[in-house]
Amino acid sequence: MAVEAMRRVLANATGHRVAWIARDGLEAVERCAQDRPDLILMDLIMPRMDGIEATRRIMAKTPCAIVVVTANIEETTSRVFEAMGAGALDAVNTPVLSEPGNLAGAKALLAKIETISRLIGDTAGARREFPALPTARIPGPQPNCLVAIGASAGGPSALAKVLGALPGHFPAAVVIVQHVDEQFAAGLGNWLHSQTALPVRLAEFGDRPQAGTVFLAAKSDHLVLNDRGQLAYTRLPDNCWYRPSVDVFFKSVAKHWQGPALGVLLTGMGRDGAEGLKALRDRGCLTIAQDAASCAVYGMPKAAAELDAASEILTLDKIGPRLTNMFAQRTAT
Repeated sequence: MAVEAMRRVLANATGHRVAWIARDGLEAVERCAQDRPDLILMDLIMPRMDGIEATRRIMAKTPCAIVVVTANIEETTSRVFEAMGAGALDAVNTPVLSEPGNLAGAKALLAKIETISRLIGDTAGARREFPALPTARIPGPQPNCLVAIGASAGGPSALAKVLGALPGHFPAAVVIVQHVDEQFAAGLGNWLHSQTALPVRLAEFGDRPQAGTVFLAAKSDHLVLNDRGQLAYTRLPDNCWYRPSVDVFFKSVAKHWQGPALGVLLTGMGRDGAEGLKALRDRGCLTIAQDAASCAVYGMPKAAAELDAASEILTLDKIGPRLTNMFAQRTAT
């Protein structure tokens, strides 16, 4: 039923063609090796090999864009984020065959496919114009240090690894922009909270980053740091297909954060975050990009390396300890 529902959705849409249908995860891995498509719609629960392991193997051998399609995302949150940690870009509920001629969820699936197609097209290096941010710095209470982290495909598990290495007394604020739909943000926040000694909360308009607390972008609009040192959301730039955008947030930090800041760019498809990381480095901040070997998808960090935006390129398991040691040294001095 799920396969038929997706087939009908795609048959009624222009510009899409079903290359093949796999009955389980193992067959998907084999078919992808023989005929790599632009996008795979991957279920989670299948015989012989589940969607998580299939995603992991495909991304290791014949990487391509993967979207998790499952009957009920809310009931499989941890598995969805595990699949995203293995390299899946996003997740959406399976369309449902209801009344004749009516496919519930069709619009959401097609919107997701359209967004992914834009992201795939952006990997060639298209540059986006961002509105200029004012340079004024208005004094206000802020913690001494801010760690800004951006991630996309493979991000959930990478974030869990980095945050899990930070102590509960970590003396800096952490703000994360992960490419994920607004409806999944709360689930991701709860899941990350279980992976770290630090409290994880969804960023709300007007929040001030607090030392020892992790803030997670929670809307489809872009998270920014405004000139009052507060977290806020903005629709602009509306021509940016990365929502929320890592570039937009990193550039706002470079403009408005008054104390020391540090940028970290993790695994992800495309180029989002590379220009923002360069803006942070140009301001004199330490900037870290994940290395190719430990990335589920070596896209965003690769773009940063090509721009010379990263002052350090580290394996994933070294990023958390690097942050901990750096701030421990800072506190000692």
